[in-house]
Amino acid sequence: MNKLIIFLASAVLAGNLYAADPDADNTGNNERDRKENAITSTDQSNSPEAIEMVAKIRKLVVADENLSANAKNVKIIITEEGPVYLRGVVNSDAEKKAVATHAKQAGAMNIKNELTIKTES
Repeated sequence: MNKLIIFLASAVLAGNLYAADPDADNTGNNERDRKENAITSTDQSNSPEAIEMVAKIRKLVVADENLSANAKNVKIIITEEGPVYLRGVVNSDAEKKAVATHAKQAGAMNIKNELTIKTES
């Protein structure tokens, strides 16, 4: 039930962020998630600790007024093996570092920062 609540809250938040900033749509940047060994949300651990850690990180990221909608919409995945994967597109190197810093502030020790910086098209 808690997982469902977190999922629904994330979906509502993402929808609200997208409505506020149409450039936050990362659909075109998710091609790497289609690769065979890519870590995706289906790899998320269901342990209470992992769910709590993701929620802590997400809360810090969303509360950061200096981050763009892109940065607030990144994927935060904790696998059964324990690493925290940060995936998605941010607007700058500063945002990439800030999201990783929030993960550390939440208590994450092993962070795989796979965030990419948006390129102007």
